[in-house]
Amino acid sequence: MSSLVNVLVAVAVVALIVSRQVRPQRLADAKRWWVVPAVLVWLGIRQKGLVDPDHHLVSAVLLGIELATGLLMGAAWAWTSKVWSEPDGSVWTRGTRATAAVWVLGIAVRVGLAVIAALAGIRMGTGALLLGLAASLLVRGGILAWRARSLPASYGVAAAPARPLWKDRV
Repeated sequence: MSSLVNVLVAVAVVALIVSRQVRPQRLADAKRWWVVPAVLVWLGIRQKGLVDPDHHLVSAVLLGIELATGLLMGAAWAWTSKVWSEPDGSVWTRGTRATAAVWVLGIAVRVGLAVIAALAGIRMGTGALLLGLAASLLVRGGILAWRARSLPASYGVAAAPARPLWKDRV
């Protein structure tokens, strides 16, 4: 798959995520929160040039920083999101202003890493971006699923796992 397609996939995923953060959304089935990150990891690992062959150590360190940034961003994203249960037992989430600040900071760090790599003459492939995004989504999904399970029951009704949204439309 070409770099352009990978960048378009990453931009599309980020646009989808950001658009969903500004409005309340029902947490999807907790059994599938890892599917999108798994697909992004598969796409990222398939990329040639994940580590620059001319600068193995430095590019591996930058890849590690990218992954650490993704993990930290995902955790901060999950902890700054509001999570609540409705009287019917459904669990909802919505990003806050702090969540937006996490996104801005995370993007700034990633741009900074790309600039550092470019100044050092290191070629960072789009695979690193996809792996960092997957790390963010994986950690966020796991923490939100954990937070949803630990919510107290609303009005004496046990919090029920949300049905997938596509079933609500049928």
